[in-house]
Amino acid sequence: MTTLNDTPKGSRIHIGFYGKRNSGKSSLINAVTGQQVAIVSDVPGTTTDPVYQAMELHGIGPCVFIDTAGVDDEGELGHMRVEKTKIAAEKTDIAVILFDGEDWSLELEWFRYFQDRKTPVLCVLSKTDAMDSGTAQSRAERLQKSTGTEPLMISTGDSACVSAFREALMRLVPEEYDAQSLTGHLVSEGDLVLLVMPQDIQAPKGRLILPQVQTIRDLLDHKCLVMSCTTDKLDETFATLSVSPRLIVTDSQVFSQVYAKKPAESMLTSFSVLLAEYKGDLTFYKESARIIDALTEESRVLIAECCTHAPLSEDIGREKLPRMLRKRIGAGLTVDIVSGTDFPQDLRGYDLIIQCGACMFNRKYVMTRIDRAREQGVPMSNYGVVIAYLSGILDYITA
Repeated sequence: MTTLNDTPKGSRIHIGFYGKRNSGKSSLINAVTGQQVAIVSDVPGTTTDPVYQAMELHGIGPCVFIDTAGVDDEGELGHMRVEKTKIAAEKTDIAVILFDGEDWSLELEWFRYFQDRKTPVLCVLSKTDAMDSGTAQSRAERLQKSTGTEPLMISTGDSACVSAFREALMRLVPEEYDAQSLTGHLVSEGDLVLLVMPQDIQAPKGRLILPQVQTIRDLLDHKCLVMSCTTDKLDETFATLSVSPRLIVTDSQVFSQVYAKKPAESMLTSFSVLLAEYKGDLTFYKESARIIDALTEESRVLIAECCTHAPLSEDIGREKLPRMLRKRIGAGLTVDIVSGTDFPQDLRGYDLIIQCGACMFNRKYVMTRIDRAREQGVPMSNYGVVIAYLSGILDYITA
């Protein structure tokens, strides 16, 4: 269970390791972390599906190392593994590509893939301990000419090489990770913030859902005064306060109820809208939500859940949102639902995509989805923004 001190994977820097089978990816991960995080074997193809390992790395902080299958994997199963590697690539904030042997055609394809997506890449000439100095230097020069970047020559048994690798990673950390905050653009130290948190079947007894946990931690980091209540205790909560909250954060499903009761001077937003700003493109989400008025019963909507949880009664994505949309548009509206990473490559058959808050995904992966929708001319929004629009209060929500 996530605690207030845990950093969720979706908020960690994702560092992916790519290269051919037996190129030394797992050995490098183990050397950098100082732990046996990845299985090392002389047998090609030991790593099958990508392995995600949450770490705390000095100088970088909370991160996820992704150990991927070889990009040269073969056969039907090999093709499936490479497809999983492509999904991992969409989540990667920093790509480490290991160049092994003399034929680098596949590695260079992946290098160009990440360059096209503006993902920082660290090129590594691996297993240099098995080469003489002349060969290693010649290959390094060739690699620099091919990529336009200065490669690192790595021997995982050399502590100086490993230290140089860590320092190179630190230099590639995207600036956005230093500036990221859920609420910092809305609050200041000492502000009173009220969280309205319905506890239903989606939040089992004894637990808070992840967006609530993340928001509380972020507000505490900003030295705010944090108070919380459930929707049924909202009137009593306001009655006990001597000052109005600077900000009220609510569950999207009770937007209208909270808006009707909030003090005029209090800003209102939702956990889902905060995540939309934090991980996605809120402006695009809001513009896309307005497409709802143009939808008809012949339209097709895709709802994308990021979690792969078992559906529960009154699930927001599978039941509540489709019901709200059909009430507005008509019973004939087609609504398709996907979960986890099962997000279509071809989106052109849809008139609108609605994604959840994506608390389990990192910003890189969410933006990959948004970019795909934009490129194909398909509007895309998220749960909180759509619910606010359907409730008629989107223009009054603070972002």
